[in-house]
Amino acid sequence: MRVGVIGVGAIGGTIASLLARAGHSVEVTGHARHLGGIAERGLRLSGAFGDYTARVAASERLTVAPDLAFVTTKAQDAGAALADNAARLRGVPVVIVQNGLESVVNARLASARSDIVGGLALYAASLVSPGEIVVTTDGSTYLGGDLLPTLYASRALGAVMPVTVTDNFEGAQWTKLIVNHVNALPAITGLSVQDVIARRDLRLLMTESMREAVRVGRASGVRFEPLQGLSRPLLSLLESAPPSIGQMLPLLMRRRMGRRPNPGSTLQSIRRGQPTEIDYLNGAIVRRGAALGVPTPVSSEIVRMVHEVEASATFIAPTAVVERARSVRG
Repeated sequence: MRVGVIGVGAIGGTIASLLARAGHSVEVTGHARHLGGIAERGLRLSGAFGDYTARVAASERLTVAPDLAFVTTKAQDAGAALADNAARLRGVPVVIVQNGLESVVNARLASARSDIVGGLALYAASLVSPGEIVVTTDGSTYLGGDLLPTLYASRALGAVMPVTVTDNFEGAQWTKLIVNHVNALPAITGLSVQDVIARRDLRLLMTESMREAVRVGRASGVRFEPLQGLSRPLLSLLESAPPSIGQMLPLLMRRRMGRRPNPGSTLQSIRRGQPTEIDYLNGAIVRRGAALGVPTPVSSEIVRMVHEVEASATFIAPTAVVERARSVRG
């Protein structure tokens, strides 16, 4: 099978490497600064899915029409990436593997002649240098959309990594958004996800941002999809229980991550000097909460702090982060 992977970062590089290892013909696209290393040394995968160096075609745009495509750019870059490759994607099933709530809708607008499948990566991977990916925590990829293209994509991807097909993809997006609340505080402080959760003050702040997200989801009428250990009863408990009880959820998530430091995708973007996805993560909760009249003061302040770090390239001390969040809560 010919496979195209548009956006060869940590997630895209993982998918491309595993499919190439399985014998598929893989072409990847990405920033010019990454492509040279991939062309010279290949895609080097290590960690939870095994070690492998994949030889793949690499270019700034797809040069041939694939049988199956994956878009794994950051959410803010997906529209332009789809437009750049539109000529090669007509009639091709396209899997949009992205965080946030709007990936499938936006992809259908940007690539109207493709069958769009939603994807959520529940494994953790880091791009440590151009073409070098480390999978720090294994996990499944959730797929959802129209039945036939979803089954087609799941058959190919499911042969190389765990895949779960769901008929409640919107609910899965919302649950994954709760999981993604581990990303913002590492980006603000420069600490790993595990180190953030280990601090009680930051852990309680993370818990409150998660509680805000669950409240907004409930107000939106969302049916949260169970995934990655987060069940509907557990999320209901997070929303209703005192913070001293709710903080057990981040602790549970930390235990599942293992000991290898996980920077989170938002901190990885900060370290590379790139714009983050914060407006599609915590920012999505702020926008939806404002539309529904659900207060999200902690999430709003977290979004502001991430943008400050983006602009200044200077991390904020944990004590200052906590104090700022306390001041907006009143």
